[in-house]
Amino acid sequence: MTYKERKKALQYLMFLKEKRDGTIKAKGCADGRSQREYTTKAEASSPTVSLEAMMMSCAIDAKEGRHVAVTDIPGAFLHADMEDDVHMLLEGTIAELIVKLNPTLYRKYIWENRQGKPMLYVKLQKALYGTLQAALLFW
Repeated sequence: MTYKERKKALQYLMFLKEKRDGTIKAKGCADGRSQREYTTKAEASSPTVSLEAMMMSCAIDAKEGRHVAVTDIPGAFLHADMEDDVHMLLEGTIAELIVKLNPTLYRKYIWENRQGKPMLYVKLQKALYGTLQAALLFW
């Protein structure tokens, strides 16, 4: 990777949550805030309904007694291929875990920073929550 690519690499964020039954759930995403410096709104915006149009639709649904359903698509962004080269920096425990998945593949790419923290750069193949273009790619 070039110096410029390493500087543009996104940080990986992981959020841990303890569920009611005591199990731990982890969610990971990219910290895409730095992409705002070099990505225009037009390149990263998916079509979004206006508040007025949504309220009008809700009023019509209520007046006509329609049934309305809302759904979620688990891992929705993972169905969309990343079009541009987007790199992400995995640090610490997550980097170690990736190496454990396939040591022969990843061990040669891991390095340690000055504090001895393991670090691994990866290139995203699929859209990831937190990147600016993820919603547009899924749409």
